[in-house]
Amino acid sequence: MKLGELKPTKGAVKDTKRRGRGHGTGLGRTGGRGEKGYHSRSGSKQLSWFEGGQMPLQRRLPRRGFSNSMFKKSFQVVNLTAIEKLIDKDIDGQVMQDNGLVRSALQPIKILANGDISRKVNVTASAFSATAKEKIEKAGGSVTIQ
Repeated sequence: MKLGELKPTKGAVKDTKRRGRGHGTGLGRTGGRGEKGYHSRSGSKQLSWFEGGQMPLQRRLPRRGFSNSMFKKSFQVVNLTAIEKLIDKDIDGQVMQDNGLVRSALQPIKILANGDISRKVNVTASAFSATAKEKIEKAGGSVTIQ
């Protein structure tokens, strides 16, 4: 059997309703659209958010909250487990970018304390969590905030 010889099982595929092809078809004259109204005319469509003229949900609900996005600081996050895998002794934004830990060395980077560090490293970043700073210094390394 070839792919071109495949056919659906008998009764699985029905003929499409051909609208407006005479009254003998059952869908002549108005073509199943009804007598009058918006949807009987061409160009009518129902938008998913339209509620029949009722006040829409997005206008009924109150606007709440406050957005401080203009002054928001967003950090690229790097965990200690990722820093442990790097072979460099001095780690800064450019080293992290070259190894694929951050997208850009120019954006702020924050070091978090997920994992442990066993060797002495000098890490330079925009911010450190208190626990990450403590773990790095405990291993004999140093922390520099740029």
